[in-house]
Amino acid sequence: MLFPPVARAHASGTPLRFGILGAANIAPQALILPAKSHPEVVVYAVAARNRARAEAFAKKHEIPKVHADYQALLDDPDVDVVYNPLPNGLHYEWTMKALIAGKHVLLEKPSANTAEETRAMFELAEKKGLVLLEAFHYRFHPAIQRLKAIIVSNELGKVKSITTRMWAPTRLAFSEDDIRFDFALGGGALMDMGCYALNSMRFLASPFENTAVSPTEVIAASSIALVKPQVDRGTTATLAFPNDIVGTLTADLNVPFRDGISMTASVVCEGGEAELFNFVLPTVYHTITVKKDGQVRKEKAYVPGYKDGVKGKGEDWWSTYRYQLETFVDRLKGRDTGKEVAWVTMEDSIANIEWIEKIYEKSGLGSRPKSTYVPPAL
Repeated sequence: MLFPPVARAHASGTPLRFGILGAANIAPQALILPAKSHPEVVVYAVAARNRARAEAFAKKHEIPKVHADYQALLDDPDVDVVYNPLPNGLHYEWTMKALIAGKHVLLEKPSANTAEETRAMFELAEKKGLVLLEAFHYRFHPAIQRLKAIIVSNELGKVKSITTRMWAPTRLAFSEDDIRFDFALGGGALMDMGCYALNSMRFLASPFENTAVSPTEVIAASSIALVKPQVDRGTTATLAFPNDIVGTLTADLNVPFRDGISMTASVVCEGGEAELFNFVLPTVYHTITVKKDGQVRKEKAYVPGYKDGVKGKGEDWWSTYRYQLETFVDRLKGRDTGKEVAWVTMEDSIANIEWIEKIYEKSGLGSRPKSTYVPPAL
């Protein structure tokens, strides 16, 4: 995973050229490494607020072009796709500007600070015939898809409850000046780790393999601790879902060290239960544990199985990001069916941030601030 094989250029012709907004720490794992093994992708350009930082980043990662600023990258006619890993509060402005410039966008999660902004971005992408994907990369890996298949198969009967936990221990936690705790930039544990916890819960609560479902109510929500006013170090929420399913999520950026790291999704059904440990980074390690009739079985799912007699694409060393990139490129190239299990739809992205806002409202913290950017009339 850390040293993927370098792919030869695809015989079909010119690869998709990606430009990165910001020299973000997530970019190597999320795009640069996965791109090395994809024959139709080239990481072509980068721009950062600091030109020297962008140049150092480009040199380290062998990116051929450095732009003076974000807008210059968007104006580059050789950039086909923009990867936006900027802080949450900047997602709306720079995704809108990328779409206005005619670029497809791979957008880091959470999509924006508000559901209103997310809806506007997707509506613009749809209007311009562009692809916009919120990068919930874990959804593209066979591990979460296998857990979903177990639930949908009705092997364990009707779903009763779902618990998702996302937390990091003190020694791995973030300092108080980290952007994750900046309210103006969309900070907070629920926005950071919590968006995964909510998205996976919504995905597992749906009775259909390729959809997510929205809650019907926020039963309870509370902040575990405040780092700064309106910025949660951790949040716990209980949600009601259709079909009498109850979901409980916990997101915390600084738990006691003894609690370790948790990235777990657990589903309790009338006839048993199933749990996926490490659903966010399953290529590193994961376990699917199924309990039924007093028996326990363990499963792994590093590569896709067969569907309709056709084996899915993937290798056991592919990261969640590499699976995501494969599906994203297939969509851009018009090779997918539009019904892939993994795809995060416009409706899914809007619902996720909408219910994050509702959880924050219930907890008393309120939504993160809307962007001051006003797009031009189109």
